[in-house]
Amino acid sequence: MVAELPDYYFRVRENGAIVFRVDTENRQRRIEMDQIAVVNIRNGEIKPHGDRTLSDMDLAEIKSWMTTRSEVLAYRDIDDINRAVDHLNLTAQWAQSRATDAQLEAVTDTLLLAMHDLRSVLVRKKADRRTKQD
Repeated sequence: MVAELPDYYFRVRENGAIVFRVDTENRQRRIEMDQIAVVNIRNGEIKPHGDRTLSDMDLAEIKSWMTTRSEVLAYRDIDDINRAVDHLNLTAQWAQSRATDAQLEAVTDTLLLAMHDLRSVLVRKKADRRTKQD
């Protein structure tokens, strides 16, 4: 059983994607991918490739992908932070139970500076939120 390919393929890049239209309806029955646009998630820009004009269907698919992609990235941001909390807890356990003096010496200053920086940012942001609420 052969799975049907989607009509569009989005090659993810740092700020968005390159959009291709997928074509399998040709004589050689090869998969052809024709670049149709470049998408920037950060500013919402959709640039047609070359002198191409995007159809309403193209734009609808691209906008749908942009919405879904933004949701995925937002979820990943929070998931990464939750993983960082887990890593901090694991690091504390490691430092307390398994780390040698040499290992602690190698990482203590860097960890303390990073945690101090993070704490400063979090305290300032929390104060800002409380000030806005009042």
